[in-house]
Amino acid sequence: MSVVKHKEQRVGVFIDTQNLYHSAKHLYKRRVNFGNVLKDGLSGRSLVRAIAYVIKTETGEERPFFEALQKLGIETKTKDLQIFYGGAKKGDWDVGIAIDAIKAAPKLDTIVLVSGDGDFVSLVEYLKIKEGCQVEVMAFGKSASGKLKEVSDDFIDMDENLRRYLIGGTQK
Repeated sequence: MSVVKHKEQRVGVFIDTQNLYHSAKHLYKRRVNFGNVLKDGLSGRSLVRAIAYVIKTETGEERPFFEALQKLGIETKTKDLQIFYGGAKKGDWDVGIAIDAIKAAPKLDTIVLVSGDGDFVSLVEYLKIKEGCQVEVMAFGKSASGKLKEVSDDFIDMDENLRRYLIGGTQK
């Protein structure tokens, strides 16, 4: 993929935190270095807004993580973890991410979607065709949707530089 990146581009970064967290945990038993994700997503361009979509639990154990994101200059949007009868749990921000990206698109040249979730294929196509945005995707390639990689203007495969994008634990 040939994509143009220059410092005057206005960039919005939308981070599907749950998608990255679970990919890093299940593939590598490690955590994500969100500072490097933001830095590489920007590629020296002008940040308009970076948002991480996160899920709150009843225990609040994730609070230090949320604060760490904010110190990096990443705004957090929170949603409570849903617990259904029988114990099933759900924490999903797909619709919220899509709506925020569409609303921000007129003010941006480039949207960086940090997720490998194939549910975002239609969003990427819409942002490119209807809004005229360059859309780049960052994710762990092993767990990312092939179609999402295909429709993006650029795909940054975080599997290609695990030392940069993972922290803690042991590396496979």
